[in-house]
Amino acid sequence: MLKHQTKEELVADYLREGIISGKFPRGSKLKQAEIAQQIGTSITPVREAIKLLAAEGFILGTANRGATVAPFDIHATEEIVDLRMTLECKLALRAMERLTEAQLQELRALQAQLEDAAARGERDAVRAINYRFHEVLYAAADLPQTLRFVRALWARYPFDLINKLENRVDRASQEHRAMLSAILQRDEAGMLAALRNHIRAGWDEFKESYTG
Repeated sequence: MLKHQTKEELVADYLREGIISGKFPRGSKLKQAEIAQQIGTSITPVREAIKLLAAEGFILGTANRGATVAPFDIHATEEIVDLRMTLECKLALRAMERLTEAQLQELRALQAQLEDAAARGERDAVRAINYRFHEVLYAAADLPQTLRFVRALWARYPFDLINKLENRVDRASQEHRAMLSAILQRDEAGMLAALRNHIRAGWDEFKESYTG
């Protein structure tokens, strides 16, 4: 279970997952009152969470003037992929040294949920679980500044469009299984290879099909 120090962080995590999963589509306006009602909180932590996600790049505008989910820029994504591999591999390696049995059990449970959602063709659920898996893994590294940079990269990455590719959710599920298997075996080289493949494969598939 991810630990949140403040209500703002809890709301920010909810919004971040919602944006990556497609619950809050690119270009859509975020309505503070509705978000507060969904989570069961006041407007204030929602407003502060929007400021945090605006700083990360997930959101454009401000809570006061109207906030919208940021679009992605395909021309910047190749660089983002390279940065993701560098920083996420650093987090994953550090996490392997620190993962507790409880965190390993959570990763196992998330993988089972991911495979079940993929088998049912539930793309939005797969994206949400994919996000949760990486958050749990990387949070174990206890490198909050590095994780902050990674989240900023995620904000500019077309997860929603990639997961619309035919059978992509099935391939992502298999890539995750290889990652988790290496983690459980404490196989650092195998984990790094699986993680790099997971990050690179989706982007390469998307580039081949992108016509926008």
